[in-house]
Amino acid sequence: MEIVKALGLFVVTALAEIIGCYLPYLWLKKNASVWLLIPAAVSLALFVWLLSLHPTASGRVYAAYGGVYVATALLWLWKVDRVPLGTTDVIGASVALCGMAIIVWGGWRG
Repeated sequence: MEIVKALGLFVVTALAEIIGCYLPYLWLKKNASVWLLIPAAVSLALFVWLLSLHPTASGRVYAAYGGVYVATALLWLWKVDRVPLGTTDVIGASVALCGMAIIVWGGWRG
């Protein structure tokens, strides 16, 4: 159950990071309002805070988070950017998530 909670927290953390980076992208590349920088900053602050909630060493958290970030970013690509995912996207995300699972299983067992 602890791993399920950690995975959920990683997904929410990834969304906070992606949103925090996507809003400035909209401002810089799509001529959106400069006011988007305020929620972007809040989202990035939320991202940092969420990473601090994991009960293990920060380096292990960052390493495991990376796998979830890759998968979440590809889902963002598919759902928000409306770019179809290819076979290599799915394989790459699967490999990243397997790496995350190995890190979590090996490091958070005891």
